[in-house]
Amino acid sequence: MIKWLRNSAALLVVAGAYVWAVIVIGSHRVKESPPGMITLRIGHWQLESGVRDAFNELAAEYQKLHPNVRVVQDAIPESTYGQWVTTQLMGGTAPDLMQVGLGLPGPVWLGYFKRYFVPLSSVANQPNPYNAGTELEGVPLRQTYRDGLRAAYVPEIQEYMSLSLAQFGVRLMYNRDLLQKLTGRAEAPTELREFLAVCAQIKAHGLAPIAASKYHFWMWQGKVFDVLTYPALRQGDFNRDGSMGNDEVYAAFQAGLLSMQYPPYRASFQLMREITDHFQTGYTGLTRDEAVFLFAQQRAVFLATGTWDFRSLETQAKGVFEVGITDFPRPAATDPVYGEFVEGPAYEAAQFVGFPFGVTRTSRHPDVAVDFLLFLASQKQNERLNRIIGWIPAINGAAMDPALAKFEPQLEGVYGAMPLQLGGETSIKWMQLMSLYQINQISYDELARQYEPFYKERGLLDFQEARRDWRRALANNEQFLAGIRAAALLADAARTPGAWLKYRTLTLQWQLLPEIAQARQLRLVEEGPAGGAVAPYEYTAAVVEKIRHEVNR
Repeated sequence: MIKWLRNSAALLVVAGAYVWAVIVIGSHRVKESPPGMITLRIGHWQLESGVRDAFNELAAEYQKLHPNVRVVQDAIPESTYGQWVTTQLMGGTAPDLMQVGLGLPGPVWLGYFKRYFVPLSSVANQPNPYNAGTELEGVPLRQTYRDGLRAAYVPEIQEYMSLSLAQFGVRLMYNRDLLQKLTGRAEAPTELREFLAVCAQIKAHGLAPIAASKYHFWMWQGKVFDVLTYPALRQGDFNRDGSMGNDEVYAAFQAGLLSMQYPPYRASFQLMREITDHFQTGYTGLTRDEAVFLFAQQRAVFLATGTWDFRSLETQAKGVFEVGITDFPRPAATDPVYGEFVEGPAYEAAQFVGFPFGVTRTSRHPDVAVDFLLFLASQKQNERLNRIIGWIPAINGAAMDPALAKFEPQLEGVYGAMPLQLGGETSIKWMQLMSLYQINQISYDELARQYEPFYKERGLLDFQEARRDWRRALANNEQFLAGIRAAALLADAARTPGAWLKYRTLTLQWQLLPEIAQARQLRLVEEGPAGGAVAPYEYTAAVVEKIRHEVNR
């Protein structure tokens, strides 16, 4: 017996540890969810200051209305969130509410939405009961959102799949004390030439003017560099929807209407070089946290960031230095290099709404999960949630923290028109060359010399694949339109007079007009410059003469 115990000691220790773990976990679960208590789990990646406190406070408020419901958070680091989501969903252990949209490629999330999440379209079209007593009482949920709930709509599924809880803005933060010490200025300049001069002064003192990383680059690109490319819209917006798709840019290149030598494109990259020369050395290999640390340690004066980081940085700087907020620098209309391409400030869409949560199909209490989500999305509670965190509310009429006033989105302005990646080989080539350009190993002329021929030749395969994907999506559109047509056939004309109008409008916008636009782009790609292509916002001499004749009749 003693010999057996000696030989089996290790196995007994493991078995004992397992039994102990089962008992501890079981007792913890009982405490967490005693009999009669509904426990909602909510998973997210937001580890910023205040987020967990806000959820706890709002959960306590919700429990006052629903004493049998408690909310438990699963806060997961951003770097591992994608893997965690995958294992939780596939293992059937996902929380009831899960933040969506990060850590995985878009097509993967699309597949997960279809398989693992509950559509919320019926909820989106009903009033939020928690808005009772406010001006939003009786208003459909989607109309209570600042963006009309557009960010939650997934066109490929044709369903609302999540509800967002916050709105975000991006601005330039700066160390006011350090700026004054090094340059004598208390306020950061917003005119480009003044800003570059201030950066040169800071660099002369041995400090990095701008803390940046590969994460922060997109903010500068969207707010400063890309806006110079807006004039290209007039050369390639073939469907005249006010934006430039990557398919339209490719067609414009093949038709000879655009090239890498297009002046606004060259100007955008020249400005990129002037600004990034003031980023710290090696920024392309750094992470978001490393740039934030550089700024917090007062080794850099400026940092581009969003409302999601504002409270954390403000807390870190408290008692050490004063944080200022300003808009990104912009060339003046009289700028000798960039002035002719500046047509306005960067447009910031109202749909920059985020912090989205979906309801998982494995939830044991989906109705309760939806109800808690509606509670968070009500005017009063959404205001309270975002005030605790330090973000901008997503709901109309919810007051914003005055400290965030400078993050209010700019709803009149211009945007980029240079999406030069078609996916596949062109995206890989573009990223490789962009990386070399960012670290100043190649010039813009060299980038253009290598990329444009490759883009035109190999991009044709990517363009054709995109067209095939579009064709595949037509089947989904046909199914959707069949449902709309059936509803129109069964509708009472007196009660729903717009049923057939809705069907005709959707058929035109989803099937007929895209078909015409695709056919025109294909013709431009196949015929090339020899086809005498005309930009969508210009007319041939014959058409101009005909218009003149008609006007003078």
